[in-house]
Amino acid sequence: MSDEDSIDSPDAALDDGIDLAAHPLTASRLAKHQATLRGPGYPYRFERSHLAGELHDSYDRLEPGTETGESVTVAGRLRNIRAMGKLTFAVLSDVSGTVQLFVDKRVLGDAGFAAFADLDMGDWIGATGEVVVTRKGELSVRIGTFELLAKALRPLPDKFHGLTDVEARSRQRYVDLMVNQEARDVALARAKVVSLFRREFEARGYIEVETPVLLNQATGAMARPFATHHNALDLDMYLRIATELYLKRLIVGGLEKVFEVGKIFRNEGIDATHMPEFTMLESYEALADYDDIARMVEEMFATIATEVTGSAVLRYQGRSLDLTPPYPRAPMLGLVNDAIDGTMSFDLSLQDAVALAQSNGVEPEAHWGHGKIIEELFDRRVQASIWEPVYVTHHPVETSPLARRHRDDPNVTERWELFIAGSEYGNAFSELNEPLDQRRRFEQQTAAKAAGDDEAQEIDEDYVRALEYGMPPTGGLGIGVDRLVMLLTDKAHIREVVLFPTMRPE
Repeated sequence: MSDEDSIDSPDAALDDGIDLAAHPLTASRLAKHQATLRGPGYPYRFERSHLAGELHDSYDRLEPGTETGESVTVAGRLRNIRAMGKLTFAVLSDVSGTVQLFVDKRVLGDAGFAAFADLDMGDWIGATGEVVVTRKGELSVRIGTFELLAKALRPLPDKFHGLTDVEARSRQRYVDLMVNQEARDVALARAKVVSLFRREFEARGYIEVETPVLLNQATGAMARPFATHHNALDLDMYLRIATELYLKRLIVGGLEKVFEVGKIFRNEGIDATHMPEFTMLESYEALADYDDIARMVEEMFATIATEVTGSAVLRYQGRSLDLTPPYPRAPMLGLVNDAIDGTMSFDLSLQDAVALAQSNGVEPEAHWGHGKIIEELFDRRVQASIWEPVYVTHHPVETSPLARRHRDDPNVTERWELFIAGSEYGNAFSELNEPLDQRRRFEQQTAAKAAGDDEAQEIDEDYVRALEYGMPPTGGLGIGVDRLVMLLTDKAHIREVVLFPTMRPE
Protein backbone atom coordinates (compact mmCIF):
# COMPACT_ATOMS: atom_id res chain seq x y z
CA MET A 1 0.00 0.00 0.00
CA SER A 2 1.56 3.28 -1.10
CA ASP A 3 1.75 6.60 0.76
CA GLU A 4 -0.47 8.23 -1.84
CA ASP A 5 -3.54 6.69 -0.20
CA SER A 6 -3.21 8.98 2.80
CA ILE A 7 -3.24 12.23 0.83
CA ASP A 8 -5.24 14.95 2.56
CA SER A 9 -7.14 16.40 -0.37
CA PRO A 10 -10.91 16.86 -0.21
CA ASP A 11 -11.35 16.48 -3.96
CA ALA A 12 -8.41 14.49 -5.22
CA ALA A 13 -9.19 15.08 -8.87
CA LEU A 14 -6.23 14.93 -11.23
CA ASP A 15 -6.25 16.79 -14.52
CA ASP A 16 -7.60 14.74 -17.41
CA GLY A 17 -4.46 15.23 -19.44
CA ILE A 18 -1.88 14.20 -16.85
CA ASP A 19 0.97 11.85 -17.70
CA LEU A 20 0.11 8.88 -15.50
CA ALA A 21 3.68 7.63 -15.62
CA ALA A 22 5.10 10.95 -14.43
CA HIS A 23 2.63 12.02 -11.77
CA PRO A 24 3.61 10.90 -8.24
CA LEU A 25 0.05 9.88 -7.38
CA THR A 26 -0.33 7.55 -10.35
CA ALA A 27 3.13 6.36 -11.44
CA SER A 28 3.31 3.34 -9.11
CA ARG A 29 -0.25 2.35 -9.90
CA LEU A 30 0.45 2.48 -13.62
CA ALA A 31 3.59 0.39 -13.19
CA LYS A 32 1.63 -2.30 -11.30
CA HIS A 33 -1.08 -2.24 -13.97
CA GLN A 34 1.42 -2.69 -16.78
CA ALA A 35 3.10 -5.55 -14.88
CA THR A 36 -0.27 -7.30 -14.61
CA LEU A 37 -0.87 -6.83 -18.34
CA ARG A 38 2.54 -8.35 -19.10
CA GLY A 39 1.81 -11.21 -16.72
CA PRO A 40 -1.47 -13.02 -16.06
CA GLY A 41 -3.70 -10.11 -17.09
CA TYR A 42 -7.15 -9.48 -15.68
CA PRO A 43 -10.04 -12.00 -15.63
CA TYR A 44 -13.01 -11.63 -17.97
CA ARG A 45 -15.51 -12.58 -15.28
CA PHE A 46 -15.68 -13.49 -11.60
CA GLU A 47 -18.19 -15.67 -9.75
CA ARG A 48 -19.41 -14.01 -6.54
CA SER A 49 -21.45 -15.97 -4.00
CA HIS A 50 -22.57 -13.14 -1.69
CA LEU A 51 -23.01 -9.39 -1.58
CA ALA A 52 -21.80 -7.53 1.50
CA GLY A 53 -25.37 -6.73 2.51
CA GLU A 54 -26.34 -10.40 2.34
CA LEU A 55 -23.49 -11.31 4.69
CA HIS A 56 -24.67 -8.75 7.22
CA ASP A 57 -28.25 -10.00 6.93
CA SER A 58 -27.13 -13.57 7.63
CA TYR A 59 -24.35 -13.15 10.18
CA ASP A 60 -24.66 -9.83 12.01
CA ARG A 61 -26.05 -11.47 15.16
CA LEU A 62 -22.99 -13.66 15.79
CA GLU A 63 -20.91 -13.18 18.91
CA PRO A 64 -17.39 -11.64 18.81
CA GLY A 65 -14.69 -14.24 18.14
CA THR A 66 -17.00 -16.54 16.15
CA GLU A 67 -15.54 -18.69 13.38
CA THR A 68 -18.36 -20.02 11.21
CA GLY A 69 -16.43 -22.48 9.07
CA GLU A 70 -18.47 -21.25 6.10
CA SER A 71 -16.69 -20.09 2.96
CA VAL A 72 -17.97 -17.25 0.78
CA THR A 73 -16.75 -15.37 -2.26
CA VAL A 74 -17.09 -11.59 -2.42
CA ALA A 75 -16.07 -8.92 -4.91
CA GLY A 76 -15.87 -5.15 -4.87
CA ARG A 77 -13.70 -2.06 -4.54
CA LEU A 78 -11.04 -1.85 -1.83
CA ARG A 79 -11.40 0.93 0.70
CA ASN A 80 -9.53 1.90 3.87
CA ILE A 81 -6.62 -0.58 3.90
CA ARG A 82 -4.90 -0.81 7.32
CA ALA A 83 -1.66 -2.81 7.70
CA MET A 84 -0.87 -4.03 11.23
CA GLY A 85 2.23 -6.23 11.08
CA LYS A 86 1.21 -9.74 10.07
CA LEU A 87 -2.42 -8.71 9.79
CA THR A 88 -4.10 -6.37 7.33
CA PHE A 89 -7.68 -5.16 7.46
CA ALA A 90 -9.49 -3.65 4.48
CA VAL A 91 -13.01 -2.57 3.64
CA LEU A 92 -14.59 -4.11 0.56
CA SER A 93 -17.40 -2.02 -0.98
CA ASP A 94 -20.05 -3.32 -3.36
CA VAL A 95 -23.49 -2.12 -4.45
CA SER A 96 -25.13 -3.43 -1.25
CA GLY A 97 -22.71 -1.97 1.31
CA THR A 98 -19.36 -2.88 2.86
CA VAL A 99 -17.75 -5.81 4.62
CA GLN A 100 -14.33 -6.09 6.28
CA LEU A 101 -11.62 -8.27 4.81
CA PHE A 102 -9.37 -9.94 7.41
CA VAL A 103 -6.00 -10.67 5.82
CA ASP A 104 -3.80 -12.99 7.91
CA LYS A 105 -0.26 -13.75 6.78
CA ARG A 106 -0.53 -17.20 8.34
CA VAL A 107 -3.48 -17.99 6.09
CA LEU A 108 -2.35 -16.31 2.86
CA GLY A 109 1.34 -17.16 3.15
CA ASP A 110 4.25 -14.85 2.54
CA ALA A 111 3.71 -14.45 -1.21
CA GLY A 112 -0.04 -13.91 -0.96
CA PHE A 113 0.32 -11.47 1.93
CA ALA A 114 2.94 -9.49 0.00
CA ALA A 115 0.70 -9.45 -3.09
CA PHE A 116 -2.20 -8.09 -1.04
CA ALA A 117 0.09 -5.40 0.39
CA ASP A 118 0.82 -4.35 -3.19
CA LEU A 119 -2.83 -3.46 -3.78
CA ASP A 120 -4.05 0.12 -3.70
CA MET A 121 -7.26 1.65 -2.42
CA GLY A 122 -9.76 1.76 -5.24
CA ASP A 123 -8.68 -1.54 -6.79
CA TRP A 124 -11.36 -4.07 -7.63
CA ILE A 125 -10.71 -7.52 -6.19
CA GLY A 126 -12.49 -10.81 -5.71
CA ALA A 127 -11.78 -12.85 -2.59
CA THR A 128 -12.76 -16.17 -1.05
CA GLY A 129 -12.58 -16.97 2.64
CA GLU A 130 -14.27 -17.91 5.88
CA VAL A 131 -16.95 -15.75 7.50
CA VAL A 132 -15.69 -14.76 10.96
CA VAL A 133 -16.38 -12.16 13.59
CA THR A 134 -13.29 -10.49 15.05
CA ARG A 135 -12.75 -10.13 18.77
CA LYS A 136 -13.89 -6.52 18.39
CA GLY A 137 -17.17 -7.75 16.93
CA GLU A 138 -16.55 -6.83 13.27
CA LEU A 139 -18.09 -9.17 10.70
CA SER A 140 -15.29 -10.14 8.33
CA VAL A 141 -14.20 -12.46 5.56
CA ARG A 142 -10.84 -14.04 6.48
CA ILE A 143 -9.56 -14.47 2.97
CA GLY A 144 -7.66 -17.51 1.77
CA THR A 145 -7.38 -16.45 -1.87
CA PHE A 146 -7.92 -13.23 -3.78
CA GLU A 147 -7.69 -11.97 -7.35
CA LEU A 148 -7.12 -8.50 -8.77
CA LEU A 149 -10.05 -7.76 -11.09
CA ALA A 150 -9.28 -4.17 -12.15
CA LYS A 151 -6.57 -1.67 -11.22
CA ALA A 152 -7.51 1.87 -10.17
CA LEU A 153 -4.94 4.07 -11.88
CA ARG A 154 -6.19 7.18 -10.11
CA PRO A 155 -6.47 7.49 -6.31
CA LEU A 156 -9.87 7.99 -4.72
CA PRO A 157 -10.70 11.22 -2.85
CA ASP A 158 -9.55 10.83 0.72
CA LYS A 159 -11.74 9.02 3.19
CA PHE A 160 -12.23 11.96 5.56
CA HIS A 161 -13.63 14.51 3.13
CA GLY A 162 -14.93 12.51 0.20
CA LEU A 163 -15.80 14.30 -3.02
CA THR A 164 -17.43 17.47 -1.72
CA ASP A 165 -17.34 20.02 -4.54
CA VAL A 166 -20.84 20.05 -6.07
CA GLU A 167 -19.63 20.72 -9.60
CA ALA A 168 -16.98 17.99 -9.41
CA ARG A 169 -19.55 15.56 -8.05
CA SER A 170 -21.92 16.33 -10.92
CA ARG A 171 -19.24 16.07 -13.61
CA GLN A 172 -17.63 12.94 -12.18
CA ARG A 173 -20.66 11.07 -10.92
CA TYR A 174 -18.74 7.81 -11.14
CA VAL A 175 -16.37 9.09 -8.43
CA ASP A 176 -19.24 10.58 -6.44
CA LEU A 177 -20.95 7.19 -6.37
CA MET A 178 -17.73 5.47 -5.30
CA VAL A 179 -17.07 7.60 -2.26
CA ASN A 180 -20.37 9.18 -1.19
CA GLN A 181 -22.97 6.85 0.28
CA GLU A 182 -25.55 9.64 0.03
CA ALA A 183 -25.11 9.76 -3.76
CA ARG A 184 -25.73 6.02 -3.97
CA ASP A 185 -28.80 6.36 -1.74
CA VAL A 186 -30.24 9.06 -4.04
CA ALA A 187 -29.63 6.93 -7.14
CA LEU A 188 -31.36 3.95 -5.53
CA ALA A 189 -34.25 6.13 -4.33
CA ARG A 190 -34.74 7.47 -7.85
CA ALA A 191 -34.87 3.97 -9.28
CA LYS A 192 -37.38 2.98 -6.60
CA VAL A 193 -39.63 5.99 -7.33
CA VAL A 194 -39.84 5.08 -11.03
CA SER A 195 -40.46 1.42 -10.20
CA LEU A 196 -43.22 2.34 -7.75
CA PHE A 197 -44.92 4.61 -10.27
CA ARG A 198 -44.99 1.71 -12.74
CA ARG A 199 -46.43 -0.56 -10.07
CA GLU A 200 -49.12 1.97 -9.11
CA PHE A 201 -50.23 2.66 -12.68
CA GLU A 202 -50.23 -0.99 -13.71
CA ALA A 203 -52.27 -1.88 -10.61
CA ARG A 204 -54.90 0.59 -11.87
CA GLY A 205 -55.09 -1.03 -15.28
CA TYR A 206 -52.79 1.32 -17.21
CA ILE A 207 -50.42 0.04 -19.87
CA GLU A 208 -46.95 1.49 -20.44
CA VAL A 209 -46.23 2.70 -23.97
CA GLU A 210 -43.46 4.46 -25.89
CA THR A 211 -43.92 7.45 -28.17
CA PRO A 212 -41.47 9.21 -30.53
CA VAL A 213 -38.63 11.34 -29.23
CA LEU A 214 -37.68 12.82 -32.61
CA LEU A 215 -40.57 14.76 -34.16
CA ASN A 216 -41.19 16.86 -37.25
CA GLN A 217 -43.22 19.26 -35.11
CA ALA A 218 -42.69 20.18 -31.44
CA THR A 219 -46.14 20.27 -29.85
CA GLY A 220 -47.86 19.26 -26.64
CA ALA A 221 -46.49 21.98 -24.37
CA MET A 222 -45.55 25.64 -24.31
CA ALA A 223 -41.75 25.48 -24.51
CA ARG A 224 -38.82 26.11 -26.83
CA PRO A 225 -37.62 22.93 -28.57
CA PHE A 226 -34.19 21.67 -29.54
CA ALA A 227 -33.90 21.58 -33.34
CA THR A 228 -31.91 19.17 -35.49
CA HIS A 229 -31.88 17.99 -39.10
CA HIS A 230 -32.53 14.57 -40.59
CA ASN A 231 -30.12 14.28 -43.49
CA ALA A 232 -31.70 11.34 -45.32
CA LEU A 233 -35.12 12.99 -45.37
CA ASP A 234 -33.70 16.52 -45.63
CA LEU A 235 -36.10 17.42 -42.85
CA ASP A 236 -35.85 19.75 -39.85
CA MET A 237 -36.83 17.84 -36.73
CA TYR A 238 -37.20 18.50 -33.00
CA LEU A 239 -36.66 16.68 -29.75
CA ARG A 240 -39.98 16.25 -28.01
CA ILE A 241 -41.10 18.82 -25.45
CA ALA A 242 -43.95 16.60 -24.23
CA THR A 243 -45.49 13.18 -24.92
CA GLU A 244 -49.05 14.47 -24.59
CA LEU A 245 -50.42 14.56 -28.10
CA TYR A 246 -49.13 11.11 -29.04
CA LEU A 247 -50.52 9.57 -25.86
CA LYS A 248 -53.91 11.14 -26.54
CA ARG A 249 -53.82 9.69 -30.07
CA LEU A 250 -53.65 6.30 -28.33
CA ILE A 251 -56.78 7.16 -26.32
CA VAL A 252 -58.51 7.93 -29.63
CA GLY A 253 -57.30 4.57 -30.92
CA GLY A 254 -58.92 2.71 -28.04
CA LEU A 255 -56.08 2.20 -25.54
CA GLU A 256 -58.10 3.64 -22.68
CA LYS A 257 -55.42 3.88 -19.96
CA VAL A 258 -51.84 4.65 -20.99
CA PHE A 259 -48.72 6.04 -19.37
CA GLU A 260 -45.13 6.74 -20.35
CA VAL A 261 -41.98 7.51 -18.38
CA GLY A 262 -39.42 9.19 -20.59
CA LYS A 263 -36.99 11.98 -21.31
CA ILE A 264 -38.30 15.41 -22.30
CA PHE A 265 -36.15 18.13 -23.88
CA ARG A 266 -36.76 21.87 -23.59
CA ASN A 267 -34.33 24.49 -24.83
CA GLU A 268 -34.54 26.64 -21.73
CA GLY A 269 -32.46 27.77 -18.77
CA ILE A 270 -30.91 25.75 -15.96
CA ASP A 271 -31.70 26.47 -12.33
CA ALA A 272 -32.45 24.60 -9.11
CA THR A 273 -35.58 22.95 -10.50
CA HIS A 274 -35.05 23.03 -14.28
CA MET A 275 -32.83 21.06 -16.66
CA PRO A 276 -33.05 21.07 -20.46
CA GLU A 277 -33.23 17.25 -20.32
CA PHE A 278 -35.53 15.86 -17.64
CA THR A 279 -37.77 12.89 -16.89
CA MET A 280 -41.52 13.18 -17.14
CA LEU A 281 -44.31 10.73 -16.40
CA GLU A 282 -47.47 11.33 -18.42
CA SER A 283 -50.71 9.37 -18.22
CA TYR A 284 -54.15 9.50 -19.82
CA GLU A 285 -57.36 7.79 -18.74
CA ALA A 286 -60.53 7.64 -20.81
CA LEU A 287 -63.81 8.52 -19.07
CA ALA A 288 -62.01 10.38 -16.25
CA ASP A 289 -61.71 14.09 -15.47
CA TYR A 290 -59.17 16.18 -13.59
CA ASP A 291 -60.80 15.48 -10.23
CA ASP A 292 -60.36 11.73 -10.76
CA ILE A 293 -56.71 12.31 -11.59
CA ALA A 294 -56.22 14.47 -8.49
CA ARG A 295 -57.48 11.69 -6.23
CA MET A 296 -55.17 9.20 -7.93
CA VAL A 297 -52.12 11.44 -7.66
CA GLU A 298 -52.47 12.24 -3.96
CA GLU A 299 -52.90 8.53 -3.22
CA MET A 300 -49.79 7.70 -5.26
CA PHE A 301 -47.66 10.45 -3.72
CA ALA A 302 -48.50 9.35 -0.18
CA THR A 303 -47.85 5.68 -1.02
CA ILE A 304 -44.56 6.33 -2.80
CA ALA A 305 -43.33 8.68 -0.06
CA THR A 306 -44.07 6.03 2.56
CA GLU A 307 -42.32 3.30 0.55
CA VAL A 308 -39.21 5.43 -0.06
CA THR A 309 -38.87 7.33 3.23
CA GLY A 310 -40.98 5.33 5.66
CA SER A 311 -43.67 7.99 6.11
CA ALA A 312 -45.92 10.38 4.20
CA VAL A 313 -44.69 13.11 6.59
CA LEU A 314 -41.28 14.34 5.46
CA ARG A 315 -38.55 16.73 6.44
CA TYR A 316 -37.62 18.88 3.47
CA GLN A 317 -35.00 21.62 3.72
CA GLY A 318 -35.45 21.75 7.50
CA ARG A 319 -39.25 21.96 7.48
CA SER A 320 -42.00 19.41 8.00
CA LEU A 321 -44.09 18.51 4.97
CA ASP A 322 -47.18 16.28 5.04
CA LEU A 323 -48.12 14.41 1.85
CA THR A 324 -51.10 12.67 3.45
CA PRO A 325 -54.24 13.13 1.30
CA PRO A 326 -56.55 14.80 0.59
CA TYR A 327 -54.85 17.94 -0.77
CA PRO A 328 -56.81 21.22 -0.81
CA ARG A 329 -57.91 22.90 -4.06
CA ALA A 330 -57.54 26.63 -4.65
CA PRO A 331 -58.46 28.64 -7.80
CA MET A 332 -55.52 30.53 -9.29
CA LEU A 333 -57.30 33.88 -9.57
CA GLY A 334 -58.39 33.76 -5.93
CA LEU A 335 -54.80 33.09 -4.80
CA VAL A 336 -53.58 35.98 -6.95
CA ASN A 337 -56.11 38.42 -5.55
CA ASP A 338 -55.20 37.39 -2.00
CA ALA A 339 -51.57 38.29 -2.76
CA ILE A 340 -51.70 41.49 -4.82
CA ASP A 341 -52.71 45.08 -4.26
CA GLY A 342 -56.01 45.50 -6.08
CA THR A 343 -58.38 43.00 -7.69
CA MET A 344 -57.66 41.23 -10.96
CA SER A 345 -60.63 40.08 -13.04
CA PHE A 346 -61.39 38.86 -16.55
CA ASP A 347 -63.98 41.65 -16.62
CA LEU A 348 -61.31 44.38 -16.42
CA SER A 349 -60.33 46.06 -19.63
CA LEU A 350 -57.00 44.80 -20.91
CA GLN A 351 -55.54 48.26 -20.32
CA ASP A 352 -56.61 48.17 -16.66
CA ALA A 353 -55.33 44.60 -16.29
CA VAL A 354 -51.92 45.69 -17.62
CA ALA A 355 -51.82 48.65 -15.25
CA LEU A 356 -52.72 46.44 -12.28
CA ALA A 357 -49.98 43.99 -13.22
CA GLN A 358 -47.44 46.78 -13.52
CA SER A 359 -48.37 48.12 -10.08
CA ASN A 360 -47.66 44.64 -8.71
CA GLY A 361 -44.24 44.20 -10.29
CA VAL A 362 -45.16 42.41 -13.54
CA GLU A 363 -44.47 44.06 -16.90
CA PRO A 364 -46.80 42.44 -19.48
CA GLU A 365 -45.60 41.84 -23.02
CA ALA A 366 -47.61 43.14 -25.95
CA HIS A 367 -49.17 39.77 -26.85
CA TRP A 368 -50.37 38.92 -23.31
CA GLY A 369 -54.05 38.72 -22.50
CA HIS A 370 -55.77 38.52 -19.13
CA GLY A 371 -54.90 34.85 -18.70
CA LYS A 372 -51.17 35.27 -19.19
CA ILE A 373 -51.14 38.27 -16.85
CA ILE A 374 -52.92 36.26 -14.15
CA GLU A 375 -50.50 33.37 -14.53
CA GLU A 376 -47.47 35.66 -14.30
CA LEU A 377 -48.87 37.33 -11.18
CA PHE A 378 -49.28 33.88 -9.65
CA ASP A 379 -45.70 32.93 -10.55
CA ARG A 380 -44.27 36.14 -9.09
CA ARG A 381 -46.48 36.72 -6.04
CA VAL A 382 -47.92 33.36 -4.93
CA GLN A 383 -45.96 30.28 -5.95
CA ALA A 384 -42.98 30.65 -3.60
CA SER A 385 -45.28 31.00 -0.58
CA ILE A 386 -46.90 27.58 -1.03
CA TRP A 387 -45.46 24.88 1.25
CA GLU A 388 -47.97 22.12 1.98
CA PRO A 389 -49.43 20.36 -1.09
CA VAL A 390 -52.19 22.29 -2.86
CA TYR A 391 -53.90 21.84 -6.22
CA VAL A 392 -53.99 25.24 -7.93
CA THR A 393 -57.06 25.05 -10.19
CA HIS A 394 -58.98 27.10 -12.78
CA HIS A 395 -56.06 28.00 -15.06
CA PRO A 396 -56.86 30.55 -17.78
CA VAL A 397 -57.81 29.29 -21.24
CA GLU A 398 -55.07 31.46 -22.75
CA THR A 399 -52.30 29.53 -21.01
CA SER A 400 -53.96 26.09 -21.26
CA PRO A 401 -54.50 25.40 -24.97
CA LEU A 402 -54.97 21.64 -24.51
CA ALA A 403 -57.32 21.70 -21.51
CA ARG A 404 -61.10 21.64 -21.59
CA ARG A 405 -62.98 24.81 -20.61
CA HIS A 406 -64.34 24.71 -17.09
CA ARG A 407 -67.94 23.51 -16.98
CA ASP A 408 -68.90 26.55 -14.85
CA ASP A 409 -66.61 29.34 -16.13
CA PRO A 410 -65.63 29.80 -19.82
CA ASN A 411 -62.63 32.02 -18.94
CA VAL A 412 -60.74 29.15 -17.28
CA THR A 413 -60.07 25.47 -17.79
CA GLU A 414 -60.44 22.26 -15.85
CA ARG A 415 -56.77 22.14 -15.06
CA TRP A 416 -54.75 21.91 -11.88
CA GLU A 417 -51.09 22.14 -11.03
CA LEU A 418 -49.86 20.52 -7.83
CA PHE A 419 -47.55 22.83 -5.88
CA ILE A 420 -45.41 21.67 -2.97
CA ALA A 421 -42.62 23.60 -1.25
CA GLY A 422 -42.75 26.38 -3.81
CA SER A 423 -42.44 24.16 -6.92
CA GLU A 424 -44.80 22.47 -9.35
CA TYR A 425 -44.92 18.67 -9.09
CA GLY A 426 -47.81 17.76 -11.36
CA ASN A 427 -50.08 19.15 -14.06
CA ALA A 428 -53.45 17.66 -15.02
CA PHE A 429 -56.38 18.47 -17.29
CA SER A 430 -59.81 17.41 -18.19
CA GLU A 431 -58.53 17.06 -21.73
CA LEU A 432 -59.88 19.19 -24.55
CA ASN A 433 -61.54 16.67 -26.87
CA GLU A 434 -63.64 18.96 -29.08
CA PRO A 435 -61.75 19.29 -32.41
CA LEU A 436 -63.21 22.63 -33.53
CA ASP A 437 -62.29 24.31 -30.22
CA GLN A 438 -58.87 22.67 -30.34
CA ARG A 439 -58.24 24.10 -33.80
CA ARG A 440 -59.22 27.59 -32.61
CA ARG A 441 -56.87 27.27 -29.63
CA PHE A 442 -54.02 26.20 -31.92
CA GLU A 443 -54.74 29.15 -34.20
CA GLN A 444 -54.59 31.51 -31.22
CA GLN A 445 -51.24 29.96 -30.26
CA THR A 446 -49.96 30.42 -33.80
CA ALA A 447 -50.93 34.09 -33.64
CA ALA A 448 -49.14 34.46 -30.30
CA LYS A 449 -46.04 32.86 -31.80
CA ALA A 450 -46.13 35.31 -34.70
CA ALA A 451 -46.43 38.14 -32.15
CA GLY A 452 -43.22 37.06 -30.42
CA ASP A 453 -44.13 34.24 -28.00
CA ASP A 454 -41.35 31.70 -28.62
CA GLU A 455 -43.05 29.12 -26.40
CA ALA A 456 -46.44 29.15 -28.16
CA GLN A 457 -47.55 26.03 -30.03
CA GLU A 458 -48.31 25.58 -33.69
CA ILE A 459 -51.23 23.71 -35.24
CA ASP A 460 -50.76 19.95 -35.18
CA GLU A 461 -53.02 18.99 -38.08
CA ASP A 462 -52.71 15.26 -37.54
CA TYR A 463 -53.70 15.62 -33.89
CA VAL A 464 -56.78 17.64 -34.85
CA ARG A 465 -57.62 14.94 -37.39
CA ALA A 466 -57.33 12.32 -34.64
CA LEU A 467 -59.78 14.31 -32.48
CA GLU A 468 -62.19 14.44 -35.41
CA TYR A 469 -62.53 10.66 -35.10
CA GLY A 470 -63.77 11.21 -31.54
CA MET A 471 -61.90 11.15 -28.23
CA PRO A 472 -63.90 10.26 -25.11
CA PRO A 473 -63.79 12.42 -21.97
CA THR A 474 -60.22 11.97 -20.71
CA GLY A 475 -58.17 12.91 -17.69
CA GLY A 476 -54.48 13.57 -18.37
CA LEU A 477 -51.48 13.98 -16.09
CA GLY A 478 -47.84 15.02 -16.16
CA ILE A 479 -45.46 14.52 -13.21
CA GLY A 480 -41.87 15.75 -12.99
CA VAL A 481 -40.02 12.67 -11.74
CA ASP A 482 -36.80 14.55 -10.93
CA ARG A 483 -38.57 17.03 -8.65
CA LEU A 484 -40.38 14.29 -6.75
CA VAL A 485 -37.05 12.54 -6.15
CA MET A 486 -35.65 15.86 -4.90
CA LEU A 487 -38.53 16.11 -2.45
CA LEU A 488 -38.17 12.55 -1.16
CA THR A 489 -34.38 12.73 -0.79
CA ASP A 490 -34.30 16.28 0.63
CA LYS A 491 -32.29 17.78 -2.22
CA ALA A 492 -32.54 21.46 -3.12
CA HIS A 493 -31.02 21.24 -6.63
CA ILE A 494 -32.12 19.03 -9.50
CA ARG A 495 -28.55 18.13 -10.45
CA GLU A 496 -28.29 16.22 -7.17
CA VAL A 497 -30.88 13.69 -8.37
CA VAL A 498 -29.84 13.42 -12.03
CA LEU A 499 -26.94 11.01 -12.49
CA PHE A 500 -25.43 12.95 -15.39
CA PRO A 501 -26.87 16.50 -15.43
CA THR A 502 -26.40 18.89 -18.35
CA MET A 503 -23.45 21.19 -17.60
CA ARG A 504 -21.30 23.69 -19.43
CA PRO A 505 -18.18 21.97 -20.85
CA GLU A 506 -15.07 22.23 -18.71
